[in-house]
Parts: sequence; structure tokens; C-alpha cells
Amino acid sequence: MKDETRMIRLGAAPETLVKTVGPPIQRGSTVLMPNAAALYDDHQVTYGRQGLGVQATLCDALAAMEGASGVTLYPSGLAALTGAMLAVLKAGDEVLVCDTIYKPTRRFCERVLGRFGVTVRFYDPRQSPQALVGEAGPAVRMIVLESPGSLTFEMQDVPAIAALARARGILTLADNTWAAGYLFKPLEHGVDISAQALTKYVGGHSDVFMGSAATRDKGLLDALEAGIIHLGWSVSPDDAYQILRGLRTLPVRLARQGASGLAVAEWLAAHPQVVRLLHPALPCDAGHALWSRDYAGACGLFAIALTPGPQSAVDAFLDALKLFGLGFSWGGFESLAIGCDQQLHCRDHLRDYPGPLIRLHIGLEDPGDLVADLAQALAVYASHAG
Repeated sequence: MKDETRMIRLGAAPETLVKTVGPPIQRGSTVLMPNAAALYDDHQVTYGRQGLGVQATLCDALAAMEGASGVTLYPSGLAALTGAMLAVLKAGDEVLVCDTIYKPTRRFCERVLGRFGVTVRFYDPRQSPQALVGEAGPAVRMIVLESPGSLTFEMQDVPAIAALARARGILTLADNTWAAGYLFKPLEHGVDISAQALTKYVGGHSDVFMGSAATRDKGLLDALEAGIIHLGWSVSPDDAYQILRGLRTLPVRLARQGASGLAVAEWLAAHPQVVRLLHPALPCDAGHALWSRDYAGACGLFAIALTPGPQSAVDAFLDALKLFGLGFSWGGFESLAIGCDQQLHCRDHLRDYPGPLIRLHIGLEDPGDLVADLAQALAVYASHAG
């Protein structure tokens, strides 16, 4: 063979690989099949977009954690939510969506689903399960839940909603990112599809995007997998490896961040500039009974309502923070803060809060240092609030 041919043929993967604690990362679009018959064998992976060894390992690990029969992977958490909906909805269906759903998911429901003949109605998370499901018309195909709710952390009685919906033949889909598939397991409580942004706590380092959808129902799993193929979604092996690496330390990080979050929240409860805490793991929260019944712990994400003050005072508070970054994501090792009020106006079921809402994500820093940072920033807020 000429040099050009040898250079192409040499360097193929070895027939045997040494065993490491993590799976090998296979980077490949082309999958070489063993024979001609295998080229059109739907039971084999024939193209790298379907996912190779590390993606399969990650799916198996997530399925074990969530108690699922199968898991599908998506390039972001939002794609997991939208992908799960597109996989099972059709023109003429109606979807009931929690009014406190993650804003990009809401945007998809409002701007995309309607174009394909799917009706969307946003319901109040404070509505009882009996009223929610009892008022559902015959066209309702799915109920989309997020508990705790984004930004304002309302709890829903997920097991009751799931049981009543199943009796009516209505599917349930839960965004379970707050609990990371670990602190709360929706499938064990009757939910049909559990989705989450692996970008957040499972990844844990704020440097990779991915989402997942898990189910115990074979028919739904087939639909999710078909949706992946039809819409062309894929995740890279390097990203899957990063998520799998984060999964190994998820219990340790969640325990630390949950404990630190409670310590910071309890300090904030006594601060004169804080009027209300929105944290379901605290006994003062309206959703505490549901949280304590269904959840194995808390993460580090919650919100506070400050004493009344203008937006300029909120901006001064945020700008004064030194250890808290200002960013929309969460679930990583670092602490973050955002103002919430600008995102609430799009909701159908508005609530009154005593003052501006601030969402805090407590990272892996020392909680005493975080308290000190909040103390000096709250003093700045007080000086600007008048």
C-alpha cells in the first residue's frame, strides 16, 4: 500500500481496551458495521449521533438513579422539556402548564406549540389537585409540573396530581431540576416523564449543557427515542463524560449545598431587611409539609423578599455582592444571585410579595463568608431603599 493508504488505515481503535474507572470516550460520526446485513439493522447503533459507549453509560446511571426503564439525552435542559412534549403531543391536544414553570419552557409553550395546533393553558400551582384534574377537558393530553416552582418555589402535591391524571388517561411531565433526580424521584410518585437540566446540579461545574428525560413506560420511551432520531438531537461524548463525572459526586455536593443553604436562609430570616423566605425546606414556608413528605433533602436554591424598595436599591444590593456572582444559572459550585421581579410579569396568576424578590443559589463556599457578604450588601440596600 502507498503511504496515503497506510495513513488512513493505521491508528484504528485497539481490539481490547484497558479498564479504567470511567468509560472510554469514543469520538465518531461513522460507525463501522461488521457486515452488510448489519447496515440496516435497527437494533444496532449505526451512526454516532445515536450515542456511543459513554452516552449509554450515562443513560444507564441516570436510569438507575431515577428508577426509570430508560433515559434519553438532549443538548440542554430546555431541549429535554421541549423534546419530551414534542414526542407525545399532536395537533388538537391541550396542555396544562404550571404558571411558575421555567421561563424558557413557558416561551416554547406560548410561541411554538400553538403554531402546531396545541392549546396551552397555564394553571395556578396553588390550585388543588382535584380542581386541576377535575376541570381538565377531554382534549387535555398532558399536565406539565415544576415543583418547587421557578423563582417563587411553590410546592405542588405531585403524587396526587399524577394519580388523578393517570386515572383520566392524562400524561404528566415534571421538571425535576431543583431535586436533580436525587432528592425527589417523580417516577416513584406516579409521574410519567421526569425531565431535568443536567447542566445544573448533575454537571455541577457550570461548564456543560445537557438535559435528560426518564420514564418507566415502554411506549413513552419509544416515543422519546423516536423524537431524538426524528429531530436530530445529539450530545457529544465529551459532554456526556463530564456529566457522568459530575453524577459521581452529586450526593456529596447536594448535601453540602443544601445544608449551607439552610444555614444562610436561617440567618436571613432574622435580618430586618428580609420580609419573607421562599424555601420549602423551612417550616415557615407554605409548601413545607409537602416537601417534608416527599423530598429527601434540599438543594441550595431559594428566594427572599426584601422590604419595599425601588429597583435602584435592588441593583445596588446586587452590585455590592462580592462572593455571589450575578448570573441566571445555578447548580454549580459557585454562589449566584439575581433579581426576580422583571420575570414575573408574564405570569397569568400573579401574587403579591411584600417587596422585591431575590433568588440566591448557595454554592460550596463557606456559609459564614456568604453571610458576611450578604450582610454588607443588605446594608447597602437599606441605605438606598430609604
